[in-house]
Amino acid sequence: MSFAPGQPPTRVILEQPGGWSRWSGRLAWIVAGLALLVAVVSAGANAEYFQTNPKVIEQYHSLAETATDKVAIVDISGPIMGGEGFVRHQIDQIEDDPAVRAIVLRIDSPGGTVSGSDELHYRIGKLARERDLPVVVSMGGIAASGGYYLAMTSGGQDETIFAEPSTITGSIGVIIPHFDLSQFLKRFDITDDSFTSGPLKEMLSLTKDRSPELAEREREVIQGLVDAMFTRFKSIVKEGRPNIDDETLTKVTTGQVFTAHQAVEFGLVDKIGFLEDAVDRAVALAGLSATTARVVRYQQPQGLLDELVGGRATARTAGSLQTLVEWTTPRAWYLCTWWPAVAASHH
Repeated sequence: MSFAPGQPPTRVILEQPGGWSRWSGRLAWIVAGLALLVAVVSAGANAEYFQTNPKVIEQYHSLAETATDKVAIVDISGPIMGGEGFVRHQIDQIEDDPAVRAIVLRIDSPGGTVSGSDELHYRIGKLARERDLPVVVSMGGIAASGGYYLAMTSGGQDETIFAEPSTITGSIGVIIPHFDLSQFLKRFDITDDSFTSGPLKEMLSLTKDRSPELAEREREVIQGLVDAMFTRFKSIVKEGRPNIDDETLTKVTTGQVFTAHQAVEFGLVDKIGFLEDAVDRAVALAGLSATTARVVRYQQPQGLLDELVGGRATARTAGSLQTLVEWTTPRAWYLCTWWPAVAASHH
């Protein structure tokens, strides 16, 4: 590089950042460090709030938000099918959570299958006995048949079954639905010519044209099954409501539904009350108070597809073959409805 005669050379001066620039960088590191410290402390102090079960989300519901001991509300809504449904996931969550001291069953169900109702009754009862957990029932709009069956997990303690003023309950009984389409098919010259290992293998078939003798034989067999299941249902009611005498038990086990006030009169329900009343009773039975109990409720996680395009409805549509199988599979139901197969396909 050349310079004009007598012109001083150009100098490049590299200056250090000013005081504010230095402090802004340090301040960012300080804030990040404090945030990390707060996160670590919060994780240690509130570890119970972190979700460990991917099938259940625990949420605060009421009373003391920072209390350690919990009263868990278990929601039972819609048809009761048993198996690996959301009710089962809620039970599993409580089994793994030693902080739960009492259970409130929030039942809004017309019932369901005999096997599903009995399975959940067993699992809830077993959990309550092993952990010495009081169970209090809060009935919603309907707690009938299998829904009432599950209410018996309260164990017969005083003031443990609450029904809202508009609740419908009862429907204590068993149904095995059967539809005979054989005469309809005859109009189109269609005959069920299935091969079976015995004459009773096709019991409850929709399409089999039976002789009067075979039809009567099938009816005796099926009625025997219904009677056996009904006897168990009545024994469960007797265990759960020990103050009901045999005469009253006969009156309330005709399959009839009752209003909440009628149910109280017959002894099927203890009191008219809402969810908060059941919660207060559970808190008292657990030896807790409004300042020492945190009431929690569980939610079913929603996937992105569920929220955006209704993934569950799409899945149900895709399972049309499964729906057809449900329609044609003989099942026994503790259910207050005239078409159990439809209820099953929409669970």
